[in-house]
Amino acid sequence: MLAGTACSSSTAPHFRPCTAADAAVTLAVNQYVAIDPGADSGCVVFPATTTLPAEYLLVPQLASGVPGQVAGFRLGGDTILPAPSAPAPDQSAELNDAERFHTYLRLGDERRSWGFAPESATGARPKMAATGSPPGMNTQRVFEVCAKTDCSQFDRVVARVRAVSAKVVIFVDTLAPAGGLDSTALDSIARLFDQRLYAIDTAAFGRESDIDSNTVVLVLMTNTVNKLVTASACNAAGGAFIAGFFFGADLDPAFRTDPRSNKGEVFYSIVADPTGKLSCSHSTADVEKFVPVTFIHEFQHMISFNQHVLVRGGTGEVLWLNEGFSHYAEELGGRSYAVTPDAQVTMCLTGSIECRFYAGDLLDAYDYLDSTSTHFLLPTAGIGTLAERGAAWLFVRYVVDKYSVGSTMASWDTLTRSLVGTSQTGAQNITTVTGAPFATVVGRWALANYITDRGGAPPELQYDSWNLHSVYAALHNANVFRKPYPLVPDSAAGRDAVFTGTLRAGSGIYFLATQPAGDPGFAISFTASNGSKITPAFLPRLNVMRLQ
Repeated sequence: MLAGTACSSSTAPHFRPCTAADAAVTLAVNQYVAIDPGADSGCVVFPATTTLPAEYLLVPQLASGVPGQVAGFRLGGDTILPAPSAPAPDQSAELNDAERFHTYLRLGDERRSWGFAPESATGARPKMAATGSPPGMNTQRVFEVCAKTDCSQFDRVVARVRAVSAKVVIFVDTLAPAGGLDSTALDSIARLFDQRLYAIDTAAFGRESDIDSNTVVLVLMTNTVNKLVTASACNAAGGAFIAGFFFGADLDPAFRTDPRSNKGEVFYSIVADPTGKLSCSHSTADVEKFVPVTFIHEFQHMISFNQHVLVRGGTGEVLWLNEGFSHYAEELGGRSYAVTPDAQVTMCLTGSIECRFYAGDLLDAYDYLDSTSTHFLLPTAGIGTLAERGAAWLFVRYVVDKYSVGSTMASWDTLTRSLVGTSQTGAQNITTVTGAPFATVVGRWALANYITDRGGAPPELQYDSWNLHSVYAALHNANVFRKPYPLVPDSAAGRDAVFTGTLRAGSGIYFLATQPAGDPGFAISFTASNGSKITPAFLPRLNVMRLQ
């Protein structure tokens, strides 16, 4: 809950008053600073104005880089104000089955634990031995496929090779519904992976493993993936389906003898189901459209698991950053058709099929920017939402823009390969590769989400690869989005403002403090909800920028 009010009461509890002795913030227009509230009891003094009014952007934030941290906060002007009530208990967004499953898989990669202990093979479930060459057309194989969103049950699936290319072999469930993808469509998907998607992902993130020595990635299109979400859940308001996934236990050395592991590089996908026999219906055209997007996303997860776990013997990348890279991979898929943001938006407005690669990123980022107060940048178990994936994409996009040595795709790839090809994870990974403290990077990112494209703003607060304001304005004008730009701060006169709410790890919350011409100055205190200090280990920061 957020509030922006002006009030006073002689009987209200007194927060520690800020005085002229406290730290003053003297900023020129477009200058900014990150303030540690622990240094001055949370007090910030803003100087008097002359003949011109002033306006300040205030963005409180938890900047430690530790996922899941939560803290109530209060920004209070210099009048005597009533104590705000304690923040409401954190009500994490209810996840649909598809989001819950994806979070389960990526947390499994991060922790190298999927909720079940490895078992020894009994010989009852046959596996193909490594052959050193790809499976041939019409080859039949048995797979074990996760059949519940917590992988508490597996289906035994018999599938046959229906398409073969240099980098991918596509198996299709022998029990797939009639009316599915024909050989022409399957060959087209295989070529798209070979000729475009494989090169994009490996250039940006590094190479995948090949533990089964067959030189290819296997795609298994199976009924079991369709059935992970019921028809009623899929068709419900706000419902979603699972298009495909990568399962780290297939590669983890701890599961090499486990009968549930397919012991190789496998991407699992839905099958076309025009009549809705298995769950909600999926036409062949729809499957052709979204499977490549899911593939480029999940292939990054496969590469990341190899680079972090198999090559370097560590843990998987943390949930939020792993997701950020995979959504960035989707964007790269779109950029392989059109590089400039203007061209990308034009493609979306004209219904071009290539818009499929980054349309989801723009939608998720809009949802995040429209509601930063209720979402994390750094979620933890059970909290990750599509909006938070939008935050992660924006963060990765910002880091690539600001810390690559150039603006070419090759320079971007150099940076992201260094971020994936490492044993370090999360905030420490960002610090090591960028050479800047995570708190500095995440604070500038938070400001950039509002400031970018604003004339005169410093370059470190700009996205270089997206003109986000013009992109969202164009989509708003086409009735795609409700607002011309989703991030609209609450506003109040600085000396009378009371802003309260709950900070969630990494995310900023945005407020505008105004000051009329001739104002003698005002103070803002940044504290916990009860007036005490916010836990210092959370690295609370008040990012302040003067806008006018």
